[in-house]
Amino acid sequence: MPLMIPSKKPAPGLPRTGERLAKRVAALVPCSRREAEQYIQGGWVSVNGQLVEEPMFRVSDQQVAIDPHASLLELDDVTLLLHKPSGFDTMATLGQANAHIKPAQQLLNAATHYADDAPQSGSGTRVLKRHFSRLTAAVPLETAASGLVVFTQDWRILRKLTEDATKMEQELIVEVAGQVPPESLLRLNQGLALEGQPLPPVKVSLNSSGEASAKLRFALKGVHPGLIAHLCERVGLQILSIKRLRVGRVTLAHLPVGQWRYLQPAERF
Repeated sequence: MPLMIPSKKPAPGLPRTGERLAKRVAALVPCSRREAEQYIQGGWVSVNGQLVEEPMFRVSDQQVAIDPHASLLELDDVTLLLHKPSGFDTMATLGQANAHIKPAQQLLNAATHYADDAPQSGSGTRVLKRHFSRLTAAVPLETAASGLVVFTQDWRILRKLTEDATKMEQELIVEVAGQVPPESLLRLNQGLALEGQPLPPVKVSLNSSGEASAKLRFALKGVHPGLIAHLCERVGLQILSIKRLRVGRVTLAHLPVGQWRYLQPAERF
């Protein structure tokens, strides 16, 4: 007789205890099941005093409470601005994470939210789990570079940053080894060509200078990964680091490295 190995899966048809939180909220408000899910995902529902953001969470005799200020008007898509450290891949998805790839998106969580972010202190926007899903990296940045990167759920912002990529100016600080000869600075500002085709025009100024290195401020449109490295190589400059300060009219400002903030309603790229 063959050896029978008992199954560890529960027998089919056994009832699950309790009911879905969305069903309970729909009865309490009252409202539709879809609206109940929005209340829960909007961070307005607590179970025994603890915030729960999962509509499928099951409850039985727990106390379910709905914030008296609950509203369905705050479910807009959000855009997050991250000060990416060097070594993180801007465009990689969380599913691509491995020993060699560190997606910058993995830095986006409640613990890394900038404490002085204006929404948190003034406008009432609260950090919710749903703000970290369906995010798309909108503007590429080299893995070795640091600075401002944009993640958005808003298709309108994604479309603008994609369609206007060749027209939107970016500002970066590039540290190079040694001193910067005046003729190198002049060549960068006069414009360079690649295989007979002119490269995007660039405005370069000396930001600071020391004995071992100098920092250049680049302002240019049509930026793509590798462009600044190519420009510096053409004029004999060795790059030590790159930091992006601005995309369009949105700046990195005082955002600490490794932390993120919300794009404000009044901010425009």
